[in-house]
Amino acid sequence: MDKGKIWAKNYPEEIPYELVIEPKPLQSYLTRSAVNYPHETAIHFIGKELTFREVYEKSLKLGNYLQELGLQKGERVSIMLPNCPQAVIAYYGVLYAGGIVVQTNPLYMERELEYQMKDCGAKYIITLDLLYPRVSKVKALTSLKHIIVTGIKDFLPFPKNILYPFVQKKQNQLVVKIQHNDNTHLFTSIMKQAKPFVKEIEIDTEQDVALLQYTGGTTGLPKGVMLTHRNLVANTQMCAAWMYKCEEGKETVLGLLPFFHVYGMTTVMNLSIMKGFKMVLLPKFDAADTLRAIHKQKPTLFPGAPSIYIALLNHPDLKSYDLSSIDCCISGSAPLPIEVQERFEKQTGGRLVEGYGLSEASPVTHSNLLWEEKRKGSIGIPWPNTDSIIISLETGEKAAPNELGEIAISGPQIMKGYWGKEMETNAVLKNGWLLTGDIGYMDEDGFFYIVDRKKDMIIAGGFNIYPREIEEVLYEHEKVQEVVVAGIPDPYRGETVKAYIVLKEDVNATEEEFNDFCRKHLAAFKVPRIYEFRSKLPKTAVGKILRRALIDEEKEKLKNAN
Repeated sequence: MDKGKIWAKNYPEEIPYELVIEPKPLQSYLTRSAVNYPHETAIHFIGKELTFREVYEKSLKLGNYLQELGLQKGERVSIMLPNCPQAVIAYYGVLYAGGIVVQTNPLYMERELEYQMKDCGAKYIITLDLLYPRVSKVKALTSLKHIIVTGIKDFLPFPKNILYPFVQKKQNQLVVKIQHNDNTHLFTSIMKQAKPFVKEIEIDTEQDVALLQYTGGTTGLPKGVMLTHRNLVANTQMCAAWMYKCEEGKETVLGLLPFFHVYGMTTVMNLSIMKGFKMVLLPKFDAADTLRAIHKQKPTLFPGAPSIYIALLNHPDLKSYDLSSIDCCISGSAPLPIEVQERFEKQTGGRLVEGYGLSEASPVTHSNLLWEEKRKGSIGIPWPNTDSIIISLETGEKAAPNELGEIAISGPQIMKGYWGKEMETNAVLKNGWLLTGDIGYMDEDGFFYIVDRKKDMIIAGGFNIYPREIEEVLYEHEKVQEVVVAGIPDPYRGETVKAYIVLKEDVNATEEEFNDFCRKHLAAFKVPRIYEFRSKLPKTAVGKILRRALIDEEKEKLKNAN
């Protein structure tokens, strides 16, 4: 134990301060669980269950098919799926085949999808039938050659698999009929045709990238975070060590956090595969569906985001459901209000603590202890093998306890860099440290606290939203002269996206007009909830718009209203 790291004294004896990170590729843990727990349930999905052996064999089948299509080691494969069995099978199938997974948000519109596919150079994409028309539109504009298509019904039990297409048609007013051919491939046909083995690919766990996780970082368009096999294995091992009371092969994890988000991918999918836990998957968040799933499936682990816990606590029928199976939850993606933490613990009898991380760190770096001391308002202490310091904003040196500065992190979970962006990589990786862009401090006992974000990133309902991307869309509107987008305080979502617009002279516009325009070009979670029309925007002497001044205005309004 490093005595210079003052948080070390807070570690219980059950958590090793330094873990031995296994030098294995990430997919090897599915192989191991298939051997250790062949007949145990790996996935429960709307009544359908798959064993670890079944998930393993189906992953190998997909990997084999990709190799036969010509996939070479290191080529990128996009996965554009909600949480469903196919998302897990696709993820591990790509890794078995030697490819790099590119997680793609299924809410992306054509513009966003086109950018990501061009940036990563993916030739293959695995997606839903409902999203096929969207993917088809961008195929000719990108390097995509092969589209593998699946549907929610493909992994539903009888009779739900028969009824689901009718529900889908009613809900989405869309029926997609797809035929298997040279460039379009049906997931169900692959599972019937392919053989459950792959040509083994040699993996350098420290250097070979397993995942491109797109994030906005500090500014600009999304960047592909290169996470190696070692990065992901290390963070998953850390997660398992932190939850030391959880028994291998015995736990049930509620898989509500989307796997296309690195937090859900690590704390639900990879952890469950590594430790032989059962995953209860939900394709989207609905408070009533979630409460029913907890009541029936009795999950013991529930990683989530504050907006999820708030929605459940405020559901009118909350008292009708038994949530007592929940033992522990680590909350991420946004600050966890203390009153939410206390109410949820009282409702479940379990433990809910706040953690911290970012895509560039696979993602978790800090967390409060689950069964020992936790400090209100703190993001906790660094995880095993992880070092963290505060860099003084004034001196650029290591700050003293309780002094504000930028949080910096080092550890085996820190990314290799940004895909194809050396300059951006060098800006955040310095002398072995990842500069997070978050402002905070460490107290005299080694607990860390976040005060503000250096970045302009908005976190609304657990989604990372980048103002510049929305501003670029709004600037394309013919009536806009100037615009700035900011995250303003929201008691439910953490933050809400607000657009401040200066219209061109002698034109009029409505909020509805801009809302319709944004919905055509942006995923729903990025669309501003509030539009304010102004005659001018606050600026510096050199003409830079003062986004922070607008946020401060909103905070003052909220303060006065209360």
